[in-house]
Amino acid sequence: MTARIVVAAPASGHGKTSVATGLLAAFAARGLTVSPHKVGPDYIDPGYHALAAGRPGRTLDPWLAGEERLVPLFKHAVATPVPADLAVIEGVMGLYDGAAGRGEFASTAHVARTLDAPVLLVVDSTAMGRSVAALVKGFAGFDPRIRVGGVVLNRVGSDRHEMILRLALEELGIPVLGAIRRHDALATPSRHLGLVPAAERSQEAVDVVRGLGAVVADAVDLDAVLALARSAPELPGPAWNPDSEIAALRESAPTDGFRPVIAMAGGAAFTFSYAETAELLTAAGADVVTFDPRSDETLPAGTSGLVIGGGFPEIYAEELSANRPLRIAVAERAKVNVPIVAECAGLLYLARSLDDREMCGVLDTEANMTGRLTLGYREATAMSDSVLATAGATVRGHEFHRTACRPGTGVTPAWEWTAPDGSRHREGFVQGAVHASYLHLHWASMPGAALRLTEAARVNALTGDVVHSSTGATGRGREVKA
Repeated sequence: MTARIVVAAPASGHGKTSVATGLLAAFAARGLTVSPHKVGPDYIDPGYHALAAGRPGRTLDPWLAGEERLVPLFKHAVATPVPADLAVIEGVMGLYDGAAGRGEFASTAHVARTLDAPVLLVVDSTAMGRSVAALVKGFAGFDPRIRVGGVVLNRVGSDRHEMILRLALEELGIPVLGAIRRHDALATPSRHLGLVPAAERSQEAVDVVRGLGAVVADAVDLDAVLALARSAPELPGPAWNPDSEIAALRESAPTDGFRPVIAMAGGAAFTFSYAETAELLTAAGADVVTFDPRSDETLPAGTSGLVIGGGFPEIYAEELSANRPLRIAVAERAKVNVPIVAECAGLLYLARSLDDREMCGVLDTEANMTGRLTLGYREATAMSDSVLATAGATVRGHEFHRTACRPGTGVTPAWEWTAPDGSRHREGFVQGAVHASYLHLHWASMPGAALRLTEAARVNALTGDVVHSSTGATGRGREVKA
């Protein structure tokens, strides 16, 4: 059994990320193997978690991955690459805030209940006295299925302030497991979509994570937190397994041993990726190689498929544009039907331009920053066959961007969904062997995407053919079914 604890808060801004990251770093410094997790679709917080834990931060999202996969994905994560002693799960927003209009679904409480994990409630106690007890009592008693096993008081102003808060909470019988003073120097800088990704901050991010570990180790009773985490019971059922997911979909595996190279964009401009994507591609028979579109002037040798995920290309548009050799290489691959899957930042990179800076020109659209945040879960239907999905397939995804493409679709849109106002919305591009969209997807809920992309890359590498966008037929090869 893996000890586990959920770090939650009454609302965003109480310090969940700082406390969760600090706990991971502090326990790792003690020699424990820690497994980091994040509730919700977020890519950025898991980057800080990964720095602290020394292994990938994993997302736990009932909407994106499916409620039925939460426990299997969790069990896979805590066992990969080696079994963990402790799992720290950072919540999203307030403890009971779920997907809009869907009650507690996809909330921190939903995940805590599904994983049968105790909750450590982080409370920003700025300008708060005895009222802290009313707040904690309300959150602890709101849902009897949720076990709030301890409180960490954050941004405590003084010894006297801490004494007042502790006396108030003594009446509840919920222990205070830590009291953290204000440490403005350890704040993580934010940007228009949230925190600045750890990968972009290099040594500064490492120093902040190390500092958070030291602060938490000094201010939090780690032994008590570990004891609370160890009170979680055994979880039933098997772990999620990418090899089994792929094996269940394919009729027969290739026998010639050939593994196509699928290049995955990385570096500071493309930091948004779920670990399960590469795992599924590898299980499907691909060799996944990372490249940096800012600095690498050529694609990895033998590239016959591309995945260009999310990130902040608008911040690095000058560098991306200046790397003309790679932009040309990507455009040339698209012309010869090398399969390309692009999400959000990848869509912008494939456009003609981004904020008037020249991009790859694969798609006949121009992208620009706007003052409007587009955010929310989507249930979308594929508008045609592509290297990612079959026509009519339904997926669950997430939008999160402040950019806009004009036009927002090509001749063949990627997806259609119903907007919150009831209108039908079409978005994205399916063009040749390219699938580009703003929609972020978690491939654990659609492992067929990894198999389709890998098989398309394989066909392209061996014959020059690939599945075409509108019919699902190949030029001289065979149709890829997944």
